[in-house]
Amino acid sequence: MAIEVYLAQEKIQARIKELADEINKDFAGKELHVIGILNGAFMFTADLVRHLTIPVTLEFMAASSYGDGTVSSGELKINLDIKKDIEGKHVLIIEDIVDTGLTLKVLKKNLEERRPSSLKLASFLFKPARLEHPVDIDYLGFEIEDHFVIGYGLDYAGRYRELPYVGIYSPEGES
Repeated sequence: MAIEVYLAQEKIQARIKELADEINKDFAGKELHVIGILNGAFMFTADLVRHLTIPVTLEFMAASSYGDGTVSSGELKINLDIKKDIEGKHVLIIEDIVDTGLTLKVLKKNLEERRPSSLKLASFLFKPARLEHPVDIDYLGFEIEDHFVIGYGLDYAGRYRELPYVGIYSPEGES
């Protein structure tokens, strides 16, 4: 297996600081309720909230589309929901990657029905080549080409999330 470094750790951390500065400015004087989407966004969420200087509350959600395993049914199963009432609150969803846009389309609709004061999205990565459901990303880390990427929370078969960088996964050379 070969892993080509696509986004270096230093570049990731610099961009996260820039995003946090934008969020701090946009929500100055307000409290922000952050919802990290598990499992992939756990690292991005942790690093981003460490740079926020505004009051923050934090929860996590986990969701998955289900179907035959290779094609989404277009439905989303909430495996872990938030516990706090978000009505009237400023909410920031933090996601690892937007590719087809299905998960975020459904999650945003679900959360909008709970009547937050505002609902914004921060995504670490965006892969426009795969987009099927348009999603507005308010705070974007990086737009990437159509590669299968791992590291910094993203996995292949549950592995490689711990890498401090984003790499392009290639099964070449596996024995």
